[in-house]
Amino acid sequence: MTSALEAHGLAKRYGRRPGPALADCAFRLPAGRVCALVGPNGAGKSTLLALAAGLARPTAGTVRVLGTDPASARDRVGYVAQDKPLYPQLTVDDTLRMGRELNPRRWDAGAADRVVGTLDRAARVRSLSGGQRTRVALALALGKRPELLLLDEPMADLDPLARHQLMGTLMADAAEHGTTIVMSSHILGELADACDHLLLLAAGRVRLGGGIDDVLAAHTLVTGPVGDLAPHTVVESRVTGRQLTALVRHDGPVDTTSWHTTEPSLEDLLLAHLRSPDAPPLLTPSASPGPEGTVAA
Repeated sequence: MTSALEAHGLAKRYGRRPGPALADCAFRLPAGRVCALVGPNGAGKSTLLALAAGLARPTAGTVRVLGTDPASARDRVGYVAQDKPLYPQLTVDDTLRMGRELNPRRWDAGAADRVVGTLDRAARVRSLSGGQRTRVALALALGKRPELLLLDEPMADLDPLARHQLMGTLMADAAEHGTTIVMSSHILGELADACDHLLLLAAGRVRLGGGIDDVLAAHTLVTGPVGDLAPHTVVESRVTGRQLTALVRHDGPVDTTSWHTTEPSLEDLLLAHLRSPDAPPLLTPSASPGPEGTVAA
């Protein structure tokens, strides 16, 4: 299975800031997936995306993009940063023309036009609202016809209807062209509906990684009388009176004669892991990197 993104011992420090932005990250993202990149503010999400885009260099370790180094893959990668940097003096039409001239062999004018929608093409970027600038930045990234699309909080400036429409456009593009998408967002419901892969960062480290269905299937919400949950790994638990509610990573079947069991939602799972920083990390087989120095094929 081809990797779109793979890291080994990846770390990044910034100057004199206390602690690393990323520390010893190791994971693999198979090509063709739509990956939710989640975690609290300061978890290292933007740093990871910048490293993958080739805009920063790691302090330690390696990151491979589409089977090569980020600099060599740059023309095959689309990237939209949180601040959506654009040239304010250019018009929307000028900006799209620039995108076409910078990517003459791969430019997809139809994809860019669908994202821009009904925006006034003669309007200068400086006059656009935050949501309108987001549309232009996404149009540039998608028009490039990337094999890997990196999106850092792409929908934060959009109203709910525009988010729904643009998310539909992105998902249709991924399905039609096999584009791998890595999308950072705090809107968990939006990610659960759109993504099939998960990467959870906290304090600069990978806490969960893998196909969302596989990660959810590895956990169970249990409710019942206070008791021993061994041999299962307890991620989080709370006691109300004589009743225990816990999220466990199960090792074999859970005893349903003693416990009421349900599968957690993605939001249940993520919040429990974020509240329990000492819970052991989990990478499913599809997210586990191969030996360093190899290229998956």
